[in-house]
Amino acid sequence: MARYAIGDLQGCYDELRELLDLLDYSSDRDQLVFTGDLVNRGPQSLQVLRLIRAMGANAVTVLGNHDLHLLAHCFDPTRPLRNGDTLQTVLEASDRDVLTEWLLEQPLALHDVARGELLVHAGVIPAWSAAQAAAAGAEVSQALRADPHGFLSRMYGNEPTQWRDDLPHTERLRFSVNMLTRLRFCTAEGRVDLKLKGGPQAARAPFAPWFSHPDRKTADTRIIFGHWSTLGYYRRENLLCLDTGCVWGGALTALDLDDPLAVPVRIPCRVHQAVGAD
Repeated sequence: MARYAIGDLQGCYDELRELLDLLDYSSDRDQLVFTGDLVNRGPQSLQVLRLIRAMGANAVTVLGNHDLHLLAHCFDPTRPLRNGDTLQTVLEASDRDVLTEWLLEQPLALHDVARGELLVHAGVIPAWSAAQAAAAGAEVSQALRADPHGFLSRMYGNEPTQWRDDLPHTERLRFSVNMLTRLRFCTAEGRVDLKLKGGPQAARAPFAPWFSHPDRKTADTRIIFGHWSTLGYYRRENLLCLDTGCVWGGALTALDLDDPLAVPVRIPCRVHQAVGAD
């Protein structure tokens, strides 16, 4: 059995099928671990959702910001789509409700204590341990499933910019969503600027990539994430980024998580969107 982690798909179904063929993926032997952003920007989000849902226990995923964006549109048909969104086929699909319910069941963070791994879409502020990140994700999931329309209507926004234990409930949930699905840069104290984009070199002090702060509490946990195409494939001790810009004309990347000598497996991607969107 192999466990393959796969980076952001963003609706690139053909590339996923090619990658699975290259991996010689077998449902009776292998497990797939997805870093989120299954949908949007690419041309075949509906086919991606149908395929991964059909895999059942062979596939695990966390929700990314684009997956939550899809849910927001599912529960509020009046919300206008953004430039570059490619979600209409999902919104009009006959099995939309089935796919929506499946997405609602997916977590924002998966903490495998036995393996010492944490799967998130984006990142973790320095002050959070892996257990705290998983708890924050679970709190969001509970609120999302209890009242999807209400939760998603209050989800958007860049405030608050720093965690406090006494944050009001709505702000607490929004901060957790932003950290787990949008984080790139923060200060050592956990203050974030979600407008900062680009590669790690784009940061200006006191901001730095979230994983670069030496005293972060997740340093001893292997964190598997995506979201950061300008960071690209990034692998060092206890860190693995797998967003290699598939939808922007980069590649779709997989790595065997249990083989320390494994090399990344890549499928070149067609250019589906202009570089620069989030």
